[in-house]
Amino acid sequence: MLTNNKPLTEKELREMQPVVLAYIGDAVYELLVRDHLVRQEATTLSEQHKNTISYVAASAQAAAMESLLPLLTEEEHRIFRRGRNARVHSVPGGCTVAQYHAATALEALFGWLWLSGRAARAVGLFQVIW
Repeated sequence: MLTNNKPLTEKELREMQPVVLAYIGDAVYELLVRDHLVRQEATTLSEQHKNTISYVAASAQAAAMESLLPLLTEEEHRIFRRGRNARVHSVPGGCTVAQYHAATALEALFGWLWLSGRAARAVGLFQVIW
């Protein structure tokens, strides 16, 4: 969206691997977290970074995803399931496999929303999380 401001087609999004959606979604989600923290907290950059990390950790993202599930459309649920079922090769320390899959699902959802031109929906869901 930033490079050419044109959303991807449904076909392009359907053919995209869920881990690629999660890759983009990770950046979108972290940007939303950073934006929120910068606007809300008058702290040092070091504290901002520490707070950001706590919100973008897989365990925090998994908890956030739980709060969103009842609000998702059928299409968003489909993307969530694709992301949750994505084949991952390693799980970082500090979270369970289930948490990592839920975090990947959250990231895939945010990536899909961004690439499909639904950034406003991503922001709305983020506000629910916060």
